[in-house]
Amino acid sequence: MDYPGNLFVVAAPSVAGKSSLVMALLELDSYVQPSVSHTTRAPRGQEKHGREYFFVTDAEFDTMVQNQSFIEWAHVHKYRYGTSKRAIEDRMNQGADVILEIDYQGALQIKQLFSNAVTIFILPPSWDELRSRLERRGEDAANVIETRLTNAATEMSQVNQFDFVIINESFDRAVFDLKSIVHSQRLKFLAQRRARSQTFEALHIL
Repeated sequence: MDYPGNLFVVAAPSVAGKSSLVMALLELDSYVQPSVSHTTRAPRGQEKHGREYFFVTDAEFDTMVQNQSFIEWAHVHKYRYGTSKRAIEDRMNQGADVILEIDYQGALQIKQLFSNAVTIFILPPSWDELRSRLERRGEDAANVIETRLTNAATEMSQVNQFDFVIINESFDRAVFDLKSIVHSQRLKFLAQRRARSQTFEALHIL
């Protein structure tokens, strides 16, 4: 099904800067709306229910899976994350551009369901920088950091499945790249025809 709005799906290994880049884009572009995922993990730091994530129990998550409420869900670092199908479709039907922050498994699942989805992968500039960011964050024990690095290798091996790749070496440059992808997508023929159907009809363009 075609929707007036666009769907952007952003994936990355831990601390590659995915959340910071998406937050910066949202501050610059009021036409982009975030999708809030459900997760079984506990809140971190200043995270709030309904803002960064909907924090639910394993039982609640099981019920949503059984009710087919998710367009995708996956296990990530011992927890489960899922994206609400209804929330995404409602916003896109209203003409909004929706952006998702999810793991690579979920991104590839969504691409199968929404052929017009634009997938974007964020890479760190190097392994040393990725390790350094994990250590500077100060949230994980040494063994957890090693697990995240192992998982990152698996995640980054899937980068060739994505439409666009951004290397987050300079944050300002990476924000510019992300904004450019969003703007370029809006100007594609099919995206313009979906969003401005009345204009195309008035010009007798099918």
